[in-house]
Amino acid sequence: MMLDKRRIDPIAQLMQEHDEALLKLSMLNKATRSIAENGFSDDAYAKILSAMEFIDEEVTVHNKSEEEALFPVLERYVEGPTELMRKDHQILKKEFVRLRRAVRKVGKKNSDRVAAKDLYSTSQQIIQLFVNHIHKENHILFPLVQKFLTKDALREVARRMV
Repeated sequence: MMLDKRRIDPIAQLMQEHDEALLKLSMLNKATRSIAENGFSDDAYAKILSAMEFIDEEVTVHNKSEEEALFPVLERYVEGPTELMRKDHQILKKEFVRLRRAVRKVGKKNSDRVAAKDLYSTSQQIIQLFVNHIHKENHILFPLVQKFLTKDALREVARRMV
């Protein structure tokens, strides 16, 4: 049975998605470190691909929900924080392209230690950006939402979410 999205707390849902993203980022961190320190392994590479797929699919949908459902409603009350979050999303998207290139390079040249170290440093940068972004949303943006948005406005956000 499908739940009625209007009854779901959209902020709780977005925070749950953040928790899932943090788990995938942790997996990405461990797997890229393993390849950088111990060399290529099919297991570590599979975990990297799994994390990449999650970012590519789930995070894209999550960000779209924020940008198309939450931000427009919140912007009726405040604008600065949403502008900052949109910029973060653009930076993360660009950095993800760099990470994807580094992952492909390691996949093609799995004995290349320089490529492995580059993958690790690239992943560290994007993981840090993601973690900082999630922290800003969980501890700054979402409390603002809960302060300014009425129950009706939150229901509207839930209806608009992808």
